[in-house]
Amino acid sequence: MRYPQSISSGPVRQGFTLANIGLQGILTSCALLLAGITSAQATNDIYAHTQACHIKGVDEKIRCGKVTVPENPDEPTGRQIDLHYVVLPAIKNIDPDKALLAIAGGPGQSAIENAAYFNQMLGKVRQFRDILLIDQRGTGKSQPLICKDMAPVNALSYNDENLDMKALTQTCLQQQQADVGQYGSLNAVKDFEAVRQAAGYSKLDIYGISYGTRMGQVYLKTYPDVISTVTLDGVVPMQQNLMYISEAIARATDMMLIDCEQNSACNQAFPKLRAQLAQVKQQLAQQPVSTRVYDSMSGEVSELLLTRSKLLGAIRMALYTPTTRSLLPYAISQAAQGNYQPILGLYGLTIDGAGIAMGMHASVVCSEDLPFVDDTVAKVANRTFLGVEMLSSLKEICSIWQVSPVDPSFHQPVKSDLPVLLLSGEMDPATPPSWAKLAMVDLSNATHLISPYAGHGVAAQTCANNLIATLIKTGSLKEIDASCLYRDISRSFYLNANTVEPLAAANKESSP
Repeated sequence: MRYPQSISSGPVRQGFTLANIGLQGILTSCALLLAGITSAQATNDIYAHTQACHIKGVDEKIRCGKVTVPENPDEPTGRQIDLHYVVLPAIKNIDPDKALLAIAGGPGQSAIENAAYFNQMLGKVRQFRDILLIDQRGTGKSQPLICKDMAPVNALSYNDENLDMKALTQTCLQQQQADVGQYGSLNAVKDFEAVRQAAGYSKLDIYGISYGTRMGQVYLKTYPDVISTVTLDGVVPMQQNLMYISEAIARATDMMLIDCEQNSACNQAFPKLRAQLAQVKQQLAQQPVSTRVYDSMSGEVSELLLTRSKLLGAIRMALYTPTTRSLLPYAISQAAQGNYQPILGLYGLTIDGAGIAMGMHASVVCSEDLPFVDDTVAKVANRTFLGVEMLSSLKEICSIWQVSPVDPSFHQPVKSDLPVLLLSGEMDPATPPSWAKLAMVDLSNATHLISPYAGHGVAAQTCANNLIATLIKTGSLKEIDASCLYRDISRSFYLNANTVEPLAAANKESSP
């Protein structure tokens, strides 16, 4: 099943030295010796319920485990499901009973399938802390709610604006061997806690990205006593409906156009960029364009049916990172001249759906977001084509998926005095900085940092991964030096197919 433009893709010890162990540290060390428990033995106890394994993208052996839980927590003797998790062991594990839980986005992404991403991005944390990755129920290996054989035979040539969403959703629903109403965030956080207990961790630090920030807030709200710190990267506030993402996309697109207009080289190469984008959108609104292109995956000549939805989806995904954002002016300008090859390369970013289990995605948004779309939210969504498409598609999908809405209290902001670090990218086309400010309303010990040059996922694009390590190591926001976030990581706009440097040929390619 394709969802057009679906909403989408954690007291820490001070530095352990002889100078700062102090009396409490000495007594603790003595107690461990008297109990006959060494740090190595404690680590072995943590890993007792796991086995050595290999996963894609991580070279060394790690630890894999699973926990069996009721599909419906209110029926403990009913149908059971397995929750799969992995542990990326700390390099030097000074606190073996603690871990950082990294929560994937989506909703619908597998944390384990993204282990290589988390391993690299959280490398500084892993120097001293285990990284715990759990496939949230409905994703990855944990009873995945995927829609098999639903992808179009040719993603380039099919018309994504003429899909029968109700029929596709019905087919997907019939494929599920599960009670799809049990796969929302509230049951998932109970699963996370079950894994924590089974794995033997006494405390967790939380890192969530995108939808994972909602899960991080739900965990903080539900089980505050087992959490040390929280990092929310690309923040989705509890009180924010995901339909507002259409407004965020429009904002980020306009920022890209303004940046090009204010950049002398870009403006010289593409002086009519804003008009060209409007021209292509209007052309595709009247009729999709059929043309022959080189498939960016196979390299073979293929038929492309470019719709307005495909164009805007490609632009949206390109806005996520500075690297792909820098390609947009050239790609848009070329599309206005009838060359769709550059925009096709960006469209390729959307074809795999970011690895999202679309059934789980539906279980979340149909219970936590769509039921709370009031006139105000609908008005915002209906301001843009993408917003209209999202809202109408989800209405059709949720009419078939039929899951119960969460209680309205679910959307109350989290109240906490634990240290919470909120990260936003100024260029983010999904979760703009204003969303993080909304999430902070009842967080009395929170810091919001904005990277002026980042898109979606600040820790992977900037030095924020180092700041997260500092937070977890010290347990305090006071030790964080955020000055590095202001280093310019922006990419110069491509002025032609090969370089960011002005060339004589660039002027010839700039306008029709």
